[in-house]
Amino acid sequence: MATADSERPPASTFGVPWPALNDGLTYSDVVKSISPDTTLLQFYSSEYASSAPVQGWLQRIKNGQITIDGQVVTDPETTLRIGSVLVYHRFPWEEPYASYKLEVLYEDDDVIALNKPSGLQVLPGGLFQQRTVLTQLQWQANKSTSSSCISRTLVVKDRHPVPVHRLGRGTSGILLCAKTKHAKVRLASYFADGTSAVKRKFHTDAECLRKVFKLYRALVTGIIELDEVVIESPIGVIHYPGVSKGLYVASSSGKPALSKAIVLERNVQRNQTLVQVEIQSGRPHQIRIHLAFIGHPLVGDPLYVSGGRPNCIPSERTDDNFAEDGGYRKPSKPVPGDCGYHLHAHKLVLCHPSTNQRIEITAPPPPMLRVRGELDQAEAAEKMPA
Repeated sequence: MATADSERPPASTFGVPWPALNDGLTYSDVVKSISPDTTLLQFYSSEYASSAPVQGWLQRIKNGQITIDGQVVTDPETTLRIGSVLVYHRFPWEEPYASYKLEVLYEDDDVIALNKPSGLQVLPGGLFQQRTVLTQLQWQANKSTSSSCISRTLVVKDRHPVPVHRLGRGTSGILLCAKTKHAKVRLASYFADGTSAVKRKFHTDAECLRKVFKLYRALVTGIIELDEVVIESPIGVIHYPGVSKGLYVASSSGKPALSKAIVLERNVQRNQTLVQVEIQSGRPHQIRIHLAFIGHPLVGDPLYVSGGRPNCIPSERTDDNFAEDGGYRKPSKPVPGDCGYHLHAHKLVLCHPSTNQRIEITAPPPPMLRVRGELDQAEAAEKMPA
């Protein structure tokens, strides 16, 4: 089995500082079927009600942010016709702070595994459209292709490196990315297979039978009495204002999900337990939900509480509650992207998409997620003479 340490030089990192403002966005629509006398305001406020309230869309139209067939239109009562091309121009904005440096844990011609810092989003969404892992991957690939001397980082094969799974914005650790179309297809199928066939097979069995599996570290509230806990609560979706596609929660009517938590260390004084978690399925926010479901939510988790559901359901938005750009204001209640919890993708074992070789990749956990022995080793290493 190959390991990450044998495949890369130490401390290999890349990243470009974020500009103050992103490039803005454009959203295009072709009017295919509408009721007679449908106005521009009616179209946007009904088709994209989750993006902005009526008054927000009214502001965007009057700001000249929408064109019809290439012409700026500021009259919200303009009548639309079938076949018209509508384009909404979202002005550039300053995205919230996010780290931009990425450490390379493993790399070859087909895959690259990164150590994602907490607070950095993987793919564009919400306020984060540019400050993402995907953007840094694309910038690095473009930099490599334009350089006469291509560095080892991101050796270009088809110049389209993309993540093949997600980590929550507040989750740190191993993020696996494909560098070729072949690798993307194979790796995506590995993750899909794990989620579609939920069986009670963990770790040793999984290492032999599954193409990819991951181990996480998590710090939870309370003392878990059992040394090992298997959690099988299904995970479903409920309506939750501020989350357009709904919020994932523990739900008896949801899809199957399976996790196993092993206690690594108990801290009675702090009333906390450090656990290793293996997930067989890959439902969104599965670890946060499952550990909360058994009464041990992650330390610092602003959203999920005991039972695997949010603390409360926020009240619905009102039409007069819109932000400077016309969209909804950030909900006052927590949403899934909020950080603060302690969760780290610590280890990944992979069947290589081209060679079928077993590869083991490790991302050292942050101090909060290390057992006492690991902390002592790190302290001793720092005291050793150079």
